[in-house]
Amino acid sequence: MTTSARALRTLVVQVTRKYSSTADKVHYKVVVAGGGAGGCAVAARVSRALGPGNVAVIEPAKYHYYQPLWTLVGAGIKTVAQTARPMKDVLPKKCDHHTEAVAEFDPENNSVTLGNGKKLSYDYLVVALGIQIDLNKVEGLIDALDNDPLVGSIYLPDTAEKTFSALQKFKGGDAVFTFPNTPIKCAGAPQKIMYLADEFWRKQGVRDKAEINYFTSLGKMFGVEKYAASLREIVKRKNIKVNFRTSLKAVDHIKKTVTIELLDSESGEVQTHDYDFLHVAPPMSAPDPLKNAPPTFVDSAGFLDVNQLTMQHKTYPNVFGLGDGSNIPTAKTAAAVGAQNKILFNSLQQVMKGVTPNGQYDGYTACPLVVSYHTCIMAEFDFSCEPLETFPVNQAKARRSMYYMKKNVFPEIYWNLLLKGHWSGNKVFRKALHLGMSK
Repeated sequence: MTTSARALRTLVVQVTRKYSSTADKVHYKVVVAGGGAGGCAVAARVSRALGPGNVAVIEPAKYHYYQPLWTLVGAGIKTVAQTARPMKDVLPKKCDHHTEAVAEFDPENNSVTLGNGKKLSYDYLVVALGIQIDLNKVEGLIDALDNDPLVGSIYLPDTAEKTFSALQKFKGGDAVFTFPNTPIKCAGAPQKIMYLADEFWRKQGVRDKAEINYFTSLGKMFGVEKYAASLREIVKRKNIKVNFRTSLKAVDHIKKTVTIELLDSESGEVQTHDYDFLHVAPPMSAPDPLKNAPPTFVDSAGFLDVNQLTMQHKTYPNVFGLGDGSNIPTAKTAAAVGAQNKILFNSLQQVMKGVTPNGQYDGYTACPLVVSYHTCIMAEFDFSCEPLETFPVNQAKARRSMYYMKKNVFPEIYWNLLLKGHWSGNKVFRKALHLGMSK
């Protein structure tokens, strides 16, 4: 144990308990809601500092997935099994693992109720529930995924593998890819699988028999103009038709049609489009336990309401949050969590010591935009959507080296450093590679 960790543990043990507990509650110094990337990383840091019996992690899933690789699963490069590990193997050994889901947050009484009615009380709470996939918000989508072999989505493990099967079955016709009119994790993924599909079909000799349509709710290819400019050239070269400000409303797998809403139409105009292959990036939202939480706990969309610089809650000073389930205004990616987790831990330490957090998260996030089976645009940017790049090269150019970073290097960082609480983002490497001239 490091000197700072030993000091923090001693301090916490000495602090008088601020919050009472009753017989129906189990009390912890820190409760972490969620065992995804953010929850694991913070739980690992806090467990090392406080020791056994002081930290609980609430996570019902049996497996932890490295979801950024699901794009490659959809293209047949990886398998879902290669992206999964048992949850018990990635959570820190010093934490208590509760396998019931969160049912209710009660920040006024410093407790969380689980699905079985059990209550966990806390001195400090970290919310890392991620984002919720809402397949039911597109009429007919669940039936289409269940019954149409040429409908897929890389946003769920079973449908990610089904996506590659659909790519193989497609023999020409109308190929449709969609981007939802909601918050989304890994906003580049709907394009990535489209570019990989285009190349796969070229290799199979069916691309000249196909028309690819991309329906996106956005008004441009990407939020950062430097990378958007490159993507515009790629869709032009690949002969992909982009339909901006549109949203998928319904799928009819019997008629093989999709209903598309024109978002800028004052009358709510919709169009029907045929499909022979369909890839859907489904609508997403804040998890139900957050949407159902007190209004002082979340923003108007149901995401945890935190200070974007420190990750401390704006109303409840003993609550913190990070990742996709928070309202931090940056892209929802594992790279963002990589930078956020250390800042949150520092904020938590400061609050435990009675000090106001002074973290300065700059909004760093990354989106490796895979544009072929061997090349990738490495988009990195901050809160202001300005490039914040690690390497001293033009990262808007698709490069083979960046593809192998995405495919081979990042998973190793994720499993062996981030989840174990040893990764604080790449700021140190960025500054070193830019000779100290980068932010």
